Order: sequence, then structure tokens, then C-alpha cells
Amino acid sequence: MSGLTNSSPLPFPLALVDGTIIETVGEAATFLAGLSRDRREEGHWTIAIRMLNIALKEPTYLKAATMSLRTASVVEGRIVAPQSLDGG
Repeated sequence: MSGLTNSSPLPFPLALVDGTIIETVGEAATFLAGLSRDRREEGHWTIAIRMLNIALKEPTYLKAATMSLRTASVVEGRIVAPQSLDGG
């Protein structure tokens, strides 16, 4: 897998309760950057941010990063309905 860009697709989209659909690396980064500083310091968001940063350096971790973002969103009740672990 080559390097990721803002337009690189996530392995599966994330549908949030506010109608937002996160489908790309750039959308995920923008979403995470939009969290307040206090929120970003909460454990579930810290993990999601770290995993996305790791994926940017090592693209094979993108699925794990997407799963971390989904998990953090589930913890906060922000996701419409969690998909299965394989993204289906």
C-alpha cells in the first residue's frame, strides 16, 4: 500500500448521528481536529488520534485506526449503528 493522502478512503465509512459520513483519511483527521482539547485528551479519543497518526506513517494500520475511531464514536453515542468487526 502506498502512502495515505487526505482523499484516501477509509476501509469502511462511519455514519454519525448528526448526519456526518466519514469516508476518507482527511475527513477523519478533520473530525478529530474538531474535538475540543478536553475531549481529545479522553482515553478513547486519544487512542483514535494515535492510531490515525500511526496509519499515516504505516498505511497497513488504517483499518485498526478506523476501528479505533468507530469505537470512540460508539463510546460517545455518536455513531448511527456500529458495523461488524470486519467492516460489513
